[in-house]
Amino acid sequence: MLHLKLDYTFSATPVARNHLGNPLFDILATIHRTGSISKTAQALDLSYRHVWGALKKWEQSLGAEIILWERGKRARLTPFGEKLLFAEQRAKARVLPQIENLIADMEREFALVFDRNAYVISLFASHDLVLNRLRDFMATDANLHLDLQFRGSIDSLGALSRGECLLAGFHISEDRARGTLTQQTFKKLLKPGKHKLITFLSRQQGLMVRAANPKRITGVRDLQRADVRFINREADSGTRLEIEQLLASGKIDPATINGFERCEATHLAVAAAVASGQADAGFGIRAAAVQFGLDFVPLMQEQYYLACLKETLREPAIEKLLALLQSGSWRHIIDGLPGYDASHAGTILSLTQAMPWYSFKTPKPAE
Repeated sequence: MLHLKLDYTFSATPVARNHLGNPLFDILATIHRTGSISKTAQALDLSYRHVWGALKKWEQSLGAEIILWERGKRARLTPFGEKLLFAEQRAKARVLPQIENLIADMEREFALVFDRNAYVISLFASHDLVLNRLRDFMATDANLHLDLQFRGSIDSLGALSRGECLLAGFHISEDRARGTLTQQTFKKLLKPGKHKLITFLSRQQGLMVRAANPKRITGVRDLQRADVRFINREADSGTRLEIEQLLASGKIDPATINGFERCEATHLAVAAAVASGQADAGFGIRAAAVQFGLDFVPLMQEQYYLACLKETLREPAIEKLLALLQSGSWRHIIDGLPGYDASHAGTILSLTQAMPWYSFKTPKPAE
């Protein structure tokens, strides 16, 4: 059995994050993509001899062949090499949110040590690929430190109610009709007059399928087919709620879907499961599909909000955050990312503006 050793270093400025990186898997992933050792060496800025020597060293260490190559033919990974590469991708997709949480805890503590005047904003949030960019942007442009903890949408809002964080990140689909699962879930967690919403971004959710969509999957009804294997999100996540709402709207019994009980904790983990052939389809954001080279079947546009107590909006740290979200610099960072729109970032909304199901027989508290 292989054993891992983790360590960390300090950086004075935010750097591109490549947590749990290992040069072997950079090489394997590039060979898998290019089919060429020379192109792999060029892409990784290494010599051909270095790449070849590293492969042979790892084959000797692991006791198995990793690559098949004959002069004049396309280089390819052995079945063992394929399994090794996809095992690493799946494992990283599962644990990276926890790694990010650990880093946030450590950075927060070090920030407080080195800067007495530093602002720290605690955010419990549903997983999204943009949040790490926000953390780096805040630290660089405004000396704001984001204490980020990845949780499900429902758990994040529960933590806000218990006073465990200043902000709670959650996402909600455009289907906000009365009587939906969305209303039943969120209405009991958010209270007009008590909570406010900060618009963060909108994003596309849909089905992530293998490249070129070999099963010709076009919507949720195809998930009922016997030849389609589905990978789900965990219970109590915002995405799982959206999946169940889609099925309820289409009068589809979850029991008819092969793999409905198989769950992963993040969009990236679902994408990795599809990319590795463990499933034919999974539900998630377009950006995760693009990252793993998957095709994407868009099914909905959703809004990602940051919820807070009304009085929190008056805190200097939150005022600085709102200014950052409304800046052209932040929107420039989001522009071009697949499936995202931050054109209304930083807008403050009342619950009655965002959620159509609130009605009052008596006057509601002043907002």
